Amino acid sequence: MTNDSSVGGAYWQRYGQVIIVQLLVVIFLYINLLLIVTFFSKDFFYTTMRYILFAVTLLSDSLLLIMSDVLLILTYFRFTMQIGICVIMSIVVILYTFVTPVTLTAMTLERFVAICMPLRHAELCSTRSALQCILIIHGLSSIPCIFIYSFFFASATHGLYTQDKICSVEIFILRNWHDHFRSAISQFYFLIMCITIVFSYVKIMKVAKAASGENKKSTWKGLRTVVLHAFQLLLCLIQLWCPFIESATLQIDSILFVSVRYFTYITFYLAPRCLSPLIYGLRDEMFFHALKYYALCGLYKRQSSDLSCLTN
Repeated sequence: MTNDSSVGGAYWQRYGQVIIVQLLVVIFLYINLLLIVTFFSKDFFYTTMRYILFAVTLLSDSLLLIMSDVLLILTYFRFTMQIGICVIMSIVVILYTFVTPVTLTAMTLERFVAICMPLRHAELCSTRSALQCILIIHGLSSIPCIFIYSFFFASATHGLYTQDKICSVEIFILRNWHDHFRSAISQFYFLIMCITIVFSYVKIMKVAKAASGENKKSTWKGLRTVVLHAFQLLLCLIQLWCPFIESATLQIDSILFVSVRYFTYITFYLAPRCLSPLIYGLRDEMFFHALKYYALCGLYKRQSSDLSCLTN
């Protein structure tokens, strides 16, 4: 009787955790969808580089939230799938795990060009340059995927592809040196992005101290944006370390692994992705007014129609 009640309590605790995650994911996806609709509402947004990169982060975050949430549910309830299907889902998760921090780094460089090289900003940050930048971002983000799965395909036996397993990135790490190499790639990305953020911050700080009047106000605003990018980027980069922590706990205990993955998912997957609306959806005055219009437009029209019905 005691065993049955403990098992039932553990099941309902796990079920409650999944429900909490689903509520958070739905809220964030709704906010991202509203921001994406706002982005496509005006020509100025989708012809300006910083807003285009912002839209890239929204789309990549939304796709990552959906795919990682599916994998989280499958892991929680221990559903298995064929390795081939797991490969496709894991590629998307790993790719867009890197897309967001790389895009944030590109957005920081855009702010650096706008403030430190304003005369060349129109040339370097045009719409065409933004599209090229998106291709470069996805190219750089795909490098870890290429290495991880190249090692897996070279080491895996034919029978492994027909097995059913719980889908996670850890099942593609077949050798200890695979894990070390993955760690080295993540650390390299972490180093390059940190250097870029610090370099941009120092240069913008120098311009901010030398500026005056309206230029000084605009420069300090750009500096605050870079600081927020740095904080968001830090959370995203910590996320790159999460697989190593999770793989270590998996070797200790499977229940501990599920708890740690739940914590890291909430803290380092969901939390950084709620900062994008804060940085550009709320702090950017032009985008905020457009967002407020589309967020309240339906309510405004409904109130107007109700008043017209009452007057008639």
